[in-house]
Amino acid sequence: MINSKLKDLIEKVKNGEVCVDEAMRKLRNLPFEDLGFAKVDHHRPLRTGFPEVILCSGKTPEEISKVVESLKKSKVNILATRADEQAFKAIKKVAPNAKYHPKAKMVVVKENEVPRVGQVLIITAGTSDIRVAEEAAVTAESMGSKVECVYDVGVAGIHRLLAYKEKLLAARVIVAVAGMEGALPSVVGGLVSCPVIAVPTSIGYGASFGGLAALLTMMNSCAPGITVVNIDNGFGAGYAAALINQLGE
Repeated sequence: MINSKLKDLIEKVKNGEVCVDEAMRKLRNLPFEDLGFAKVDHHRPLRTGFPEVILCSGKTPEEISKVVESLKKSKVNILATRADEQAFKAIKKVAPNAKYHPKAKMVVVKENEVPRVGQVLIITAGTSDIRVAEEAAVTAESMGSKVECVYDVGVAGIHRLLAYKEKLLAARVIVAVAGMEGALPSVVGGLVSCPVIAVPTSIGYGASFGGLAALLTMMNSCAPGITVVNIDNGFGAGYAAALINQLGE
């Protein structure tokens, strides 16, 4: 059931008891829909600029489909992360226009066309990092960013990265995804003037400790302008990149 405070607020606006500006301020906290197992935040777009994103991990297919049904009432674009085929099938039943991105393990339900702006460049050190990079790419594109991807340009063959120097310099934001020792963002940070979002991945041999080595390397980088997200957090990197990218418009 939609929060009853919203109905009260609408009535007060109609009766002239609350001005439009005051109503908009109050709407930043309203409404949400209580599904019992989840409280779906319908006014997140008003506060943050993008709807609530569904993390499918830990949810049953039935729970996921119910959250999607709830979000569809607001006619917003819906993004579901860490989704498997089973989750996609559940979403498809309530949102026939849903599209599955298997590499990113994400589902996108597009209700509105979002104009693409700026330039987000997503690069990976190796091909094993592509899954995380794709999660970042789908996220940034869904939020209205122009996205270009360049994969497998790690420091083991630095000439591959330098071959794309023009693209690096033209980007408004760069997402650099790397496992192993995680050196790629440091190299990129020393070449460009735009923000660099570093994403450590869990790819690597024993001493990488599931991505911890890459995480620490990135956090200890001496190159300025680098921000680091958590291990394998392509979604967080893509979201942050889109927000930064839109500031340039």
